[in-house]
Amino acid sequence: MNLNNQPSIDELARMFAAHKDTLDSHILWISKTGQVHMDCLAPFAGEEEFDKNTQDLCARLKMYRRGQGYVGKKAAADKDFIGRVLQTLTQAWQSMQNTSQVQVIDRFC
Repeated sequence: MNLNNQPSIDELARMFAAHKDTLDSHILWISKTGQVHMDCLAPFAGEEEFDKNTQDLCARLKMYRRGQGYVGKKAAADKDFIGRVLQTLTQAWQSMQNTSQVQVIDRFC
């Protein structure tokens, strides 16, 4: 999903549904090209480590901790939640283009 191509709630919902909340913590992030990614984190990896090791990182949301219900099929079915996430990503992308500093969006939506 790329934020430059008018993404839909359904595209983002499919991304959330493709992951299991009970297995890993996840980070939803935007690359410098506008591509949205959701990555699983190693069991004891922190957000700072992710920031250091992700070279194309432009912005990211706070980590979705394992078992909190923010990722997976149930989360994907909550259209209000997914809509808020999409709106947050879109706003971050519009404000972060052409900057070199990584933005951490300090909310889950």
